[in-house]
Formats: sequence, C-alpha cells, structure tokens
Amino acid sequence: MIMSSRTTKDFISLLHKTHKAEWEATPSNQQAIVWLSDLIEFLFPDNHLNKLSTYEGRLKKNQIDLENILLSYLDPAVVNIEGTVADFYGTLETIYNDLRQDAAKIYENDPAATSVHEVIVSYPGFYAIAVYRIANRLSQLQIPILPRILSEHAHGKTGVDIHPNAVIGVPFVIDHGTGIVIGATSIIGRNVCIYQGVTLGASQVNKELSLVKRHPTVEDNVTIYARSTILGGRTVIGHNSIIGGSVFLTKSVEPYSNVFNTHQLRIDVKAQAVELVPVKVD
Repeated sequence: MIMSSRTTKDFISLLHKTHKAEWEATPSNQQAIVWLSDLIEFLFPDNHLNKLSTYEGRLKKNQIDLENILLSYLDPAVVNIEGTVADFYGTLETIYNDLRQDAAKIYENDPAATSVHEVIVSYPGFYAIAVYRIANRLSQLQIPILPRILSEHAHGKTGVDIHPNAVIGVPFVIDHGTGIVIGATSIIGRNVCIYQGVTLGASQVNKELSLVKRHPTVEDNVTIYARSTILGGRTVIGHNSIIGGSVFLTKSVEPYSNVFNTHQLRIDVKAQAVELVPVKVD
C-alpha cells in the first residue's frame, strides 16, 4: 500500500522530530572516533619522526575536540564540561602507564611477539584494551553514551566486546581476541590473560537486574583459555587458577584451581594400503 501525500508528510515530520531529539542527546559517532584515533595516535604515534614541539599542540587540540563533543549533546548547566575534560586529561598519564604495562605483559606472554612496540602498533587485543581504558575513564566521570560509542567502535574493529563499566586490573592480556565478551559488571584482577572466544556474561538477561552485579569476578593471576564461558554475578574465579578451553562455568572455583573440559576425543585411523615401488639399483 502506497502512503498518501498527507500520510507521507506526517511520517516525515515524525521522523524529523524523533531524530532531532535523538541527535541533540547523542554525540557524533564520526567526531567521537576521530577524537579517539587522535588520542591513541598522541599516546602511541606511528611516525618515528614526530617532533617534540608538536606534542603540546596536539594534546591541546585533542582536549578542545573532547570539549566540543561534550558540548554538542550535554547541558553545561547540568554537567561541568570544562572540569570533566580537565579531570580526564589529568589521568591521561596513568592511562598511558597502565597501557604500557598491558603491552609489556602481552609481549612477555606471546612467543610470537618480537617487541613491545610490535604489540602496540599491530595487536588487536592491545587496541581493544586501550580503547577500554579510555572509555572506562570517561564512564567513571559519568559521561553518557560516548564511552559506548568508543567501545562499540573497538568491538567492530577487533571483535572484542568490553563494556566500559567493567573493572579490569593492570596488567591485562588479551591473546588473539576475536569473540571475547566482557560484561558491564565484570571485575577482573591483575595479571589476567584471556584468549579468543571467552565470555564473561550474565546467567540471565533481565532489565530489572540492570543495577545488580550480573557478571563474574576473576581474581589475580588467572588464565582463561579459548571459548570458555563463565556466567553469573556470584561466580568468582579464584586467584592463580587456570580455566581450560571450552569450559562452561556458572559456579565459583577456589584459588589455585585447574578447570578443564572432560569430554573425550576419539580418533580412529584406518589402515591404508601402501604401494611399494621397486627401486632400480645399478
């Protein structure tokens, strides 16, 4: 059925009204990603000829860009935007130092890595952690929406989905990374290593539980291997434990535990006829 001219105009008017309200309450995705890219480039430049004299100007521009992004959708009468921007950049050195520790630990854990710099410039797991630490700080400052835009950008780029509200200690290692999910109320300690396909999720999905701890706690010095799923806000993985590949957990494990999937793998090899080729000897 084709809409009448009047119906079409009413629909377009409704769309415009709805979109206008949403635009006014949401930062530009493009501006947010450009700001993020500039910030990461400032912290970890890929140009070895970068001049010392340019650092201050680049940092100032990045601060102004963040302030403009916040002004585009937040009310200065409600949010102290200038103070919030100052607070964020006041912790930038801490974010940088944490990320250097993350990169160093990834290098230490990966025999294929040739240098810490290689990790920084080419490892998707490190990129996902870097975006998380930036988004997490913004989230701590009660900035809405922008942290999620950044985390979903990293999700699309790396396949790693880390909610900016998760609490993750330093250092943190993501190896390979694709398919990792870390929920909003997850708590991860220091020196934890997670492999591809791991999920730290909720045991049930219910909007009424939005203010409840729904995701697991992983204590210090834990390794979680590929495709393991750990669910529930009361689930605690004790420190110095190893969770093997393809494990499904909905209950806590004690410190120093080794948890492995016990399914048995059977391999039958059929005998094959071998053709003997005579060799001529002179």
